[in-house]
Amino acid sequence: MDEETKDQPSRPARVGATTDLPHDRITVARFREAFPRARWSDRLNAWFVPGRTAEKRISRWLAEMEAEADRFADEKGRDAFAFDPIESRYLEATTATLQIQTPYSRTVVNEIREIPYARWDADRRLWTVPYRSFNELRKRWPTIEAAAERSEPEARQARRETIKGTQEDEASKARMKERRRKRYPVPADYAPPFDRAVGTHVGVVFFIGTDGELADPATISTFYFPAEDGEEYVWTSWRSGSLEELVTTWPARTPPNERELERGWWMPDLEELRVARRNAKSRRRARERNDKKECSR
Repeated sequence: MDEETKDQPSRPARVGATTDLPHDRITVARFREAFPRARWSDRLNAWFVPGRTAEKRISRWLAEMEAEADRFADEKGRDAFAFDPIESRYLEATTATLQIQTPYSRTVVNEIREIPYARWDADRRLWTVPYRSFNELRKRWPTIEAAAERSEPEARQARRETIKGTQEDEASKARMKERRRKRYPVPADYAPPFDRAVGTHVGVVFFIGTDGELADPATISTFYFPAEDGEEYVWTSWRSGSLEELVTTWPARTPPNERELERGWWMPDLEELRVARRNAKSRRRARERNDKKECSR
């Protein structure tokens, strides 16, 4: 007789609401203070707030935030820009917003994220900044523009040519060669967990094993972090995490403390995981482009 099977109860969907916020840290900090249970979802590309009344609470909070803003702020910003505009090939003034498009630079990203109400437009691959934030943009613009110019392909190539054959060039090649070995020194008596996201001085990685080979203190101090006197280290192999693994990793509440930095590894915080997730997305897109090229041949 056939054995009857029972239907497994489906996992109920989480009750709550999502919201997209400007990228500036001040707004995000105030949001997390108002909604301590909120969590960022890379899958939804938005903040998720649990609870049946989440949508109403978010709407009320956003309304309060808008009420605090000067309703004439955009007009004032436009007047300020018209009186003393920023003239740059990286910035375009439109009717609604200021648009910034530069070569990729970590400095540029960090600076723009400090500007209130700045948003990343993924479809057009550019940042938009409302006129109300013009004063903050102007304050940060010299750093943004300088970083963008340094990131131009011609500027990168010129720097490589300048240091070619020098001690700096040799040191850079040695760092790249060491990085390609995908190994990392950890204390012999305090190994990190395997197969989970771990923060290190080379970024967020997943350790996969060790054969117990001792790490040379000079190599550690040259390429990784200052080796402690009397401490014994072993080489541990690592891999990059997939986007799925990184998205499901719960971040540490605080950045690494001094002792963890000296040890060489720690549990990654949200900012570190965001960087790792962006890198994982880039790797995925690159693989998808390569797959399309292969299929088209």
